[in-house]
Amino acid sequence: MDNELEELIQTFDQLNGGVFGMIILSFLFGLLLIPIGLGIARFFGLYTCVRECEAQVYTLFGKVVGTMDKPGLRFPLVDLGPGAFLLPFFGKKYTVNTSLRQHYMRNQMVNSEEGTPMGVGIWYEMRVSDPIAYLFTNANPEGSLQANVTSSTISTLSNLEMETMLENRHSLSRTVRQTVSPLSEKWGYQLGSVYIRKVAFTDRAMVENITEKVVKRLVQVTSAMKQDGENRVGLIKSETAFKVSQKMAEASASRPQIVGQALNDIASDDPEVLSAVLEVMEVDQLLESGARLDILPKSSNVLVQLGGESKPEILL
Repeated sequence: MDNELEELIQTFDQLNGGVFGMIILSFLFGLLLIPIGLGIARFFGLYTCVRECEAQVYTLFGKVVGTMDKPGLRFPLVDLGPGAFLLPFFGKKYTVNTSLRQHYMRNQMVNSEEGTPMGVGIWYEMRVSDPIAYLFTNANPEGSLQANVTSSTISTLSNLEMETMLENRHSLSRTVRQTVSPLSEKWGYQLGSVYIRKVAFTDRAMVENITEKVVKRLVQVTSAMKQDGENRVGLIKSETAFKVSQKMAEASASRPQIVGQALNDIASDDPEVLSAVLEVMEVDQLLESGARLDILPKSSNVLVQLGGESKPEILL
């Protein structure tokens, strides 16, 4: 009984090992078979993958038979018809990038109206709008587009005033774009923004001369502003001094009137008080004058010469 059980276990282990091996072999065979099968299907044109911003153009016997530009999994047999079976043998597939591209061309030489040589930088963006025209209308569409943008910029900016070239770059950029767009559409391009980013002087001596003139002009303007400020401050000071002196004169002129009115009021109320006030005022004036006083007794009837000749005397 034990021997039969052991034989059954061994038989079961052998069967499990065989099934597991078959599963591994099937898995490995599937990993190899699926890519091979997809590659064969792609070779015969049964399907294709179109990426974002990409277009695929198919030709058969040198003639364009169709274009696929919608991204995703596409089937040429559905889009192009039965002729798709002949494409792997007698046709050709072109892949065109339709994403937005930007270009910048530096130091394009132009001359101003004054004859000044200047370097211009041109930035523009473009994308392929017609893949068939892009492939077959022009042998070098990108080079032709750059040459067209350059020539249009030079013809637009040449013989313009320097001030116009430096200040009106937005309107000049729109003019260049309007000039280039018709030709670019014929070549399968859609021209986007065009902008003149930089206008620079190429002559070093001229740059130094302009810099010197600008510095002198700034010094002149600064000096004029400073002088104007000083003149304004002086004018304000003189106007203020005039108003102050005017007010002081008015105050000085009104003082005698006020004092006289006060004395009249005192005289009408009490003449003795007025007399005392006048005596005090007289004494105050004498003290302020710094005069020398000689006091004589009332009983003296002899004229006595007192004091020096140089100082005034007051005899009481």
